[in-house]
Amino acid sequence: MSRKLVPIHEAAEALGVSAQTLRRWEREGRLLPDERTAGGRRRYDLARLKPEKFRSQAEAVRKTVAYARVSSHDQKDDLERQKQVLELYCARQGWTFEVIADLGSGMNYHKKGLKKLLEAIIEGQVGRLVIAHKDRLLRFGAELVFAICEAKNVEVVILNQGEDTTFEEDLAKDVLEIITVFSARLYGSRSRKNQKLLDSVKKAVEEMQA
Repeated sequence: MSRKLVPIHEAAEALGVSAQTLRRWEREGRLLPDERTAGGRRRYDLARLKPEKFRSQAEAVRKTVAYARVSSHDQKDDLERQKQVLELYCARQGWTFEVIADLGSGMNYHKKGLKKLLEAIIEGQVGRLVIAHKDRLLRFGAELVFAICEAKNVEVVILNQGEDTTFEEDLAKDVLEIITVFSARLYGSRSRKNQKLLDSVKKAVEEMQA
């Protein structure tokens, strides 16, 4: 919220009281000035005295962000379709919007687009987040992002509240990614038993995809 310091007479006018009333409230400890000048003059923060006015101004400049994601490069066509759906929806609502897209696992919290989105939300630049399905945001942990949105007064719009049609496929890709990482680490430790176990799990996942 923006900060605007004004003298006592302007603060009194904004509150609909007299400057004398503000001085009395200060003596009583009910409303203290936010600052005093070098000459001892009172200064009040209008954003604190009239938060509803400044909140509406700030919300007017906050943007709508549509976020799209797929898990792998072979789903690029799906990513484009997902972006088109989000763009069409936002345009029909008459919203000015920006699209952020990611290509990567739903278990990866370090994707460039996701980091950009979270930074914008935390900095108060986003007023609305639009996604096709909550799993497009993150496979696990989407609720945490939604909690951050709630704390920052960001409206979350989820177009598809039902099951994600590609849930099984994406989940299998995410599991394979985890197995690949652990396989590399265990290969370095030369644990044949662990490597054999991971190979078996990987084979089972690939058979499930087929």
